[in-house]
Amino acid sequence: MTQPGPRTVEHEITLSAPASAVYQLLAQVTNWPRIFPPTLHVEQLQQDQHSERIHIWATANGEPKNWTSRRTLDPEGLRIDFRQEVSAPPVASMGGAWVIEPLCATRSRIRLLHHYRAIDDDPDKLHWIDRAVENNSRQELAALKTNVEADQAAGEWTFSFEDTVHIAGTPRDAYDFINQAHLWPDRLPHVAAVDLTETTPGLQHLTMQTKAKDGSTHTTASYRVCFPHRQIAYKQTTLPALMTLHTGRWTFQEHGSGVRATSQHTVVLNPANITAILGPDAGIPQATEYVRTALSTNSRATLGHAKDYAEARRP
Repeated sequence: MTQPGPRTVEHEITLSAPASAVYQLLAQVTNWPRIFPPTLHVEQLQQDQHSERIHIWATANGEPKNWTSRRTLDPEGLRIDFRQEVSAPPVASMGGAWVIEPLCATRSRIRLLHHYRAIDDDPDKLHWIDRAVENNSRQELAALKTNVEADQAAGEWTFSFEDTVHIAGTPRDAYDFINQAHLWPDRLPHVAAVDLTETTPGLQHLTMQTKAKDGSTHTTASYRVCFPHRQIAYKQTTLPALMTLHTGRWTFQEHGSGVRATSQHTVVLNPANITAILGPDAGIPQATEYVRTALSTNSRATLGHAKDYAEARRP
């Protein structure tokens, strides 16, 4: 019996940006969690001049998946080929390419190609992959268009910052405090409730109710990718109204006789909601200060309690 060939599909979009600018955004894969809604986190494992090996965590049909891929970069040909080395079930194999075609000096056509097979060539599994590729491709191309075309404005809406404390303890204990988020309602005064699931080791889904200074609560949901005992990277999927994106990292580095523990945030504001929440005279500067203060206050409180926990456990 002849084995069926791989499924081949193509999606495309046209956007108002030079082809070289689009290529550079696609080539910088570590920025993908900021650019593409399905992408949760990316680790660059190996890199040389024209190829790289990466580990990607992303959602597919609402389910978290992770895989390793190799990418071949062709800046002259404006093409990036990719092939999954280790795919996540129900995918047996997956590959494709980003192809950027200049239409003129300021417009480009982006083609996203995929070819894939399902495990055992099962029709139900293939249908699941069809839906995931269709949904993710449309989301990624739309997000790429938004990010490229609004690059100047996004520079005003996007900001990053970090808070750091020194802990006279071990990275393991500091990491454990952040990793064990299911215990936060008993450990952190600003956390009202937590639902933490970890069906795949190291990949967590965290839903949390946080209390504000005025007594109100808001709910956020995040996926967290955990690397014991050095880093927890996360991406929020349910956000407060003033943000369209929030990603971050908790990092734990040995420093002198203790630990340098850092909370890093990257935020994209939602300008459409600023005046409704902060008043008619508020703008980007006021929203930036408001969001940064709120996030930093919670981060510093969490790091302070992690410090107390880790230092109390030091021999």
